Amino acid sequence: MFRLLRPLTASVTYTRWLHLLIPGAGYSVWLFIVPGSPWVPMVIAVPVGLVPGMRLAEGVQAQLLLTPQERGRADAAISATTAATWADRWRTVLWLEIRMVLALAVGYATVWLSATAVDLVLTASGRGPSNEWLVRGVEPHWWYVLLTPLPLLLLLPTVVVSGHLITACAQRLLGPSPVQRLTALEERTEQLLERNRIARELHDSIGHALTVAVVQAGAARTARDPEFTERALAAIEETGREALDDLERVLRVLRESGTPVGQRPTLVEADRLLDSARGSGAKIDADVSGPLEQVPGAVSREGYRILQESLTNVLRHSGTVPVRVRITVANGRLELAVTNPLTDSTADSTAAPGGGSGLRGIRERAALLGGMAKTGPHEGEWRVHASLPLNGLRSAP
Repeated sequence: MFRLLRPLTASVTYTRWLHLLIPGAGYSVWLFIVPGSPWVPMVIAVPVGLVPGMRLAEGVQAQLLLTPQERGRADAAISATTAATWADRWRTVLWLEIRMVLALAVGYATVWLSATAVDLVLTASGRGPSNEWLVRGVEPHWWYVLLTPLPLLLLLPTVVVSGHLITACAQRLLGPSPVQRLTALEERTEQLLERNRIARELHDSIGHALTVAVVQAGAARTARDPEFTERALAAIEETGREALDDLERVLRVLRESGTPVGQRPTLVEADRLLDSARGSGAKIDADVSGPLEQVPGAVSREGYRILQESLTNVLRHSGTVPVRVRITVANGRLELAVTNPLTDSTADSTAAPGGGSGLRGIRERAALLGGMAKTGPHEGEWRVHASLPLNGLRSAP
């Protein structure tokens, strides 16, 4: 019982009713000025609906009165945009015709049922009905007042049902077209990809900086060597500055969607990662072959992040151990390998980074470029190996 009455307590029920009565009021004014031509507004609606801006006006009004909870949302079922195609224009014309028909029906029902309730009250009082064509041929009697709620009880479901009907029509005729839905889906996908990329950027750059700082601070505390402590503090300072630069790049992307990704570091700047790892105590054996400066920008930037995350994992899970870094550009591919001895922490599957977000991000980066990345134990060592294709990405920014 309460479920059936719930729509009567919702404000949207009455805003939809208002939406239905608005064209009915205009229609009544027309009939008052030009009686005997009720079909003219239906004809005028055709050229009016073909005006592109009419779809925007109807969409805004429909959003405001029919689906106020969706007002301003990108995924609203009723779009508030101008007509971009002739199909949108003809859908607007059909919407205007349907809206006028429903407005006349609901307006007539509202007036007739409300007037009937008033006439029942007048008849029960013995004053007679205000319109004899509504209640006529009956003798006045007090008990007619008991019938007064009946027209109102019929009016309430009429308002609710007609409100749902006009909303369904609006969502069908004023809703986004298939092309608009596809465009919105593509935009949403791009936003999600951008958020994931930013999350990886923050994880890789800030995580690397914090790892280096923690390792350096721990080594300085245990070394009890003023000279080593000074070098460690200098390394922490330099790593912190680089992390702040990386953070500023990411925040700039958040503030300005048009920020060029070309400002992100590339493998040409790999030396600063290697020097940072050496400053943390790791023994780095690096071998770089091939023209890194000719690697496409997208591949070089992602390769830099893969190298950064690999070195971060070494410092975090293995400490200051010998690390071999091999970067090769040959045969249309970029080959990047980082290996280090297995320690107790990396040998333990729960502590190994293979299942963490860092190495998962490495595999995602490689996959997005059409390459592949393997991480895990290999011949008694822990290895990260990424193979990225260069062909087809020469135009990357």
